[in-house]
Amino acid sequence: MGKVVRSISSMAARRSSGLNGSCGGDPLRSGSPFLWRFALGVTIAAWLSAGAFAAERPSEIPGWLMSHVGDGAGQIAPVVLQRARALYLRKVAAGVVKNPCYFAMDATRPSEAGLGKRFYEICEADRSFRAMPAGHGSGRNIKGAVNFANGKECAKNFGNALDSNLTTGGAYVTAETKTSFKGYFRNGAKQEAILLRSFVQFDGEGETANARERAIGGHPAVVLKAVHYRSMARSPYANVNGCVPVGTLVDYASGRSNGCTSWSRSDAERIIPKLKEPTTVYIYPESQDIKAVAQAVSARRSLSSSSPYWNAFCSRQIGAPKFWAREALEPILARYRPAPEPAASPVPTCKP
Repeated sequence: MGKVVRSISSMAARRSSGLNGSCGGDPLRSGSPFLWRFALGVTIAAWLSAGAFAAERPSEIPGWLMSHVGDGAGQIAPVVLQRARALYLRKVAAGVVKNPCYFAMDATRPSEAGLGKRFYEICEADRSFRAMPAGHGSGRNIKGAVNFANGKECAKNFGNALDSNLTTGGAYVTAETKTSFKGYFRNGAKQEAILLRSFVQFDGEGETANARERAIGGHPAVVLKAVHYRSMARSPYANVNGCVPVGTLVDYASGRSNGCTSWSRSDAERIIPKLKEPTTVYIYPESQDIKAVAQAVSARRSLSSSSPYWNAFCSRQIGAPKFWAREALEPILARYRPAPEPAASPVPTCKP
């Protein structure tokens, strides 16, 4: 394992002078594996701009991994893999990452049905690739002011504004994991169960630099609804009044989040332990991709092999996507932000 990481580090170091924190360009659309391999070699310059991540040549992508590249169910789009791999190599070369696995998400894919597996776990050391569902940011609809809400199936709106609940594409490195008590619920066996939810903080750069301020990270897609307080003085989680929160467990896997990357409980149980050591998460699309696709749609140009990549199904569903920059959106959101809660809120009480 260590040997593999060191070899990747050496390869990345040889290319580190050409790597930086932004990327963009014109990815290839889908095609047959033969055509894709041929076209990739001659159009790589069109994928990534001069200031983009240094792209790995197709021959440097392992053969076993190439079989997972494409736009079919459970596959990863070429540009998403290229950028995710380049980010990982850059962070390995910088000594920031030693984890043998890296992660990516294609937020242009739908959240459900066959194409819904859009979050990727790639561990080159043991030749493993796994695709799974993940939620996208819900956005918001502020009545009478601005509407940047997303549907459940496809994301149309993206952005990096505080309190926007939008997904922001770009580069992230995982940081600390915090596990917190959310409350009690009735499980399938009608027994009291405890919901402890882990949250993996993401740190970003460039347009994702405010990820920590926005509390952006990864977590299981579960929450308690209809919460009330019940007397349970013997619980280690009881407050000073002997009360605990109790609610109904809601699983919103493949649904919408507040801007975080959310996984099913079973997938989270697999992913989170692998994040004990920092690693990279690359989320596509970035703002320049969104703007380029929007321009193509507005000009009624079809998204061909020379166009920016967007999943075809969601492209038909949403029309032109939009990136909401924080500089423009945050002043609007600030006017509609609710008043802050009192510094010292009363501790919840309950009946015995």
